Amino acid sequence: MSSQRGRAVAPDRDEVVAILCGGRGTRLQERTHAIPKALVEIGGKPILWHVLRIYAAHGFRRFLLLCGYRGEMIEEFVRAPKLPAGLEIECLDTGLDTPTGGRVAAAADRLGDATFALTYADGVADVDLSAALGFHRDHGAAATVTLVRPHSQWGIAELDGDRVRGFVEKPRMEQWVNGGFMFCDPRVLDYLDERSTLEREPLERMARDGELVAWRHTGFWDCMDTYKDAVVLDDLWATGSPPWRVWDHEPAPTAK
Repeated sequence: MSSQRGRAVAPDRDEVVAILCGGRGTRLQERTHAIPKALVEIGGKPILWHVLRIYAAHGFRRFLLLCGYRGEMIEEFVRAPKLPAGLEIECLDTGLDTPTGGRVAAAADRLGDATFALTYADGVADVDLSAALGFHRDHGAAATVTLVRPHSQWGIAELDGDRVRGFVEKPRMEQWVNGGFMFCDPRVLDYLDERSTLEREPLERMARDGELVAWRHTGFWDCMDTYKDAVVLDDLWATGSPPWRVWDHEPAPTAK
């Protein structure tokens, strides 16, 4: 769910989902010493599988995986018959240590003709991508970023002067943070080069130029950044009804 309303639209045939899959996952070394972060398993399936299924549930069919560390293993995963039929998936080697914006810049010739989606291979959510895409098409800015309010990692003390009145267990943060699930027009590529870290100067420049708009998502979102995060997501999957499993009721493909 989101705190905004957007008209739900289906992606066009030419709209690609670019997924950043090149990171080493250094804070997940318990699981990434031999595999890329995108292939760390949640419920017996790589988290990349979950991200692909989220987008496919909203009608997206074309994917460009921006690979780096152990990219050959991601290519092997894509070749295996474990994904829904009808998806077009291409792997692009964007360099071993290339920053996030540089990876997107390396794919400019594949992304520069139409609106494209952009996300990370380590975040899952029940975000309404169809409505977010409609919102992006309507506002006219270069990019839309999904903002989320994650829960604090710690319990918060409630104080009355020096007296502790109680504790709130892991409350939702007041601040909004970048949850990924972006939509970009081709002019976003003008803000990027091979040295760019997407989350820093490029997004900051877009914000200063009035070219960055927020889609606020108030539903479920989580990011597999640490081993503890992976365990939490694994436990949620084991319940049988993980919040990001939006593909149980996938819409039929929209006729073009």
